[in-house]
Amino acid sequence: MAATDHALHLTQLAAQAAANKQATDLVAFDVSERLALTDVFLIVTAANERQVGAVADGIEEALHKDGSKVLRREGEGENRWVLLDFGDLVAHIQHAEERQLYSLERLWRDCPAIELRVDEAAAVDAS
Repeated sequence: MAATDHALHLTQLAAQAAANKQATDLVAFDVSERLALTDVFLIVTAANERQVGAVADGIEEALHKDGSKVLRREGEGENRWVLLDFGDLVAHIQHAEERQLYSLERLWRDCPAIELRVDEAAAVDAS
């Protein structure tokens, strides 16, 4: 079973929100066949701890405006890796060093990638 339309919708909203906060290296994987807990993993990179927090806040705000509530938020203490769990979508906002160290893409590379449609012009306008 593939990711639900709702999960894909949340993923696109979260990706745009992350791009609006200057996150980089955005990738998403349909993990619905492998995990019962969620449909999609979104993984993004932030340059520093402050930006990790800003990207996480931006994603949470954008999805809240769309009617979704974060079920769990972890990693805020050091802001090196913040995980936002929205049920159908789990967003990983990682500092560049954590992204390289944990290499989540390597762990999930056998799952289908989801094409992210991010409006770069909107991201520049939002900053």
